[in-house]
Amino acid sequence: MGRVQGKVAVVTGGGNGIGRATCALLAKEGAKVAVTDVNAETGQKVTAEIVAAGGVAKFWHLEVTDEAEVKSVFADIAAQFGPITVLVNNAGIADLPSTPTHDLSEEAWDRVMNVNVKGVFFCTKHVIPHMRKAGIGSIVDISSIYGLIGAPDVPAYHASKGAVRMMAKTDALLYAKEKIRVNSVHPGFIWTLLVQDYVHTSNLTDDQGMQILNDLHPVGHPGEPDDIAYGILYLASDESKFVTGSELVIDGGYTAR
Repeated sequence: MGRVQGKVAVVTGGGNGIGRATCALLAKEGAKVAVTDVNAETGQKVTAEIVAAGGVAKFWHLEVTDEAEVKSVFADIAAQFGPITVLVNNAGIADLPSTPTHDLSEEAWDRVMNVNVKGVFFCTKHVIPHMRKAGIGSIVDISSIYGLIGAPDVPAYHASKGAVRMMAKTDALLYAKEKIRVNSVHPGFIWTLLVQDYVHTSNLTDDQGMQILNDLHPVGHPGEPDDIAYGILYLASDESKFVTGSELVIDGGYTAR
């Protein structure tokens, strides 16, 4: 307990999956958590669960592609909780159903890039002043194994996650001397709504999709949201004070092959 005691953490896409697990774990370990999401229903539910368990959390609606809203929400979080010291850039979408590059529309490409890349940019841009004020900060950008290796599907998603990986490295170098650390996390397949949507748009049942995912991972199964949340907790905490510009791969051995 208390691994992030006293920190103020913002989690984007906090209403489901990895975001939900991360909000709950950071709150359990002592952070004041700003649960942000475009879906008020799921975000408020997560917040209520944290408060019921004795944690400190509040929900803010946040569309990460809207720069003015990002700036305003971050200012309000800081006004209520104090300077933001942890940002988890988790909000993300995929170009589903999977379409090859030569058939992919500009609209589909832009939709993914706006959330997955521009959203990370806006949130990072507007959290830096708060972290400078605090004199410390940790930004955790959620990339993917497909920010490290390729695969013949969802090209916009893969391109976006490669961009997030390099954004983390660039920002790590830009802000290292200000005690603001930036790292990327690279999950394998985690059984979340995003992965379920991928399975369903591939015309597979959950059981069929699970069998394929089992075979892809050397450990024999996909991961759970908590598997990623614990990695994020480490990077958010002072335990990782010498870690910046790094890639934390949590993938059940997927990329070790």
